[in-house]
Amino acid sequence: MTAILLLGDATIAPYARALEVEGFDVKHLVPGAVDGPTGTPDVIIVDMSAAAEDPRAQRYLEEAPGGQAPPLIALVPPERLEVLDPAKSPDDFLLAGATAAELCARVRRILYLRHGVDTRNTVKYGDLVMDLANYTVHISGRPVELTYKEYELLRFLATNRGRVFTRETLLNKVWGYDFYGGARTVDVHIRRLRAKIEDRHAPFIETVRNVGYRFRTA
Repeated sequence: MTAILLLGDATIAPYARALEVEGFDVKHLVPGAVDGPTGTPDVIIVDMSAAAEDPRAQRYLEEAPGGQAPPLIALVPPERLEVLDPAKSPDDFLLAGATAAELCARVRRILYLRHGVDTRNTVKYGDLVMDLANYTVHISGRPVELTYKEYELLRFLATNRGRVFTRETLLNKVWGYDFYGGARTVDVHIRRLRAKIEDRHAPFIETVRNVGYRFRTA
């Protein structure tokens, strides 16, 4: 399921409910919260009215222009438009007070642009179809049984097509920073994934020698 992180005060609760209705897994953090999200969210939404000075929000804004961090949408109050820093520009922004329907539309758009996730919350590549809302995978219409970690590894690679990830990065992104297993864990899961979703005529995952793995783009 696509994970959305909302950073702001209680006034953005209606956005959280609307996104949940759309089928997203929503985590709402108030500014100054000690506990952060587990794992990496697929989209970050920051309410600049309430969270502009929050250290976590500032870090997300600083990381956004590089393209390596999750896409970020900012809710910007009208009085802050003139001082919106281009060097810390979010991927998209809305004026504070925008409707929940508009925010949901922006989330769907940014997921498609960044990850190829369509409006039905699915990822399609050739004969491969992943339903992110229902945790299912089909190849040529045939259901594929994956373990949770196999699914999460495939989801991460497929929604970041073309980007090469080291084994260490995949361990952090899929298994988490508190996982103490070695890089061989990634190799084992890649091998199992390939056995379940690929044949020699339809490879999806490429090995980049001496670096790691990536999901094919063509």
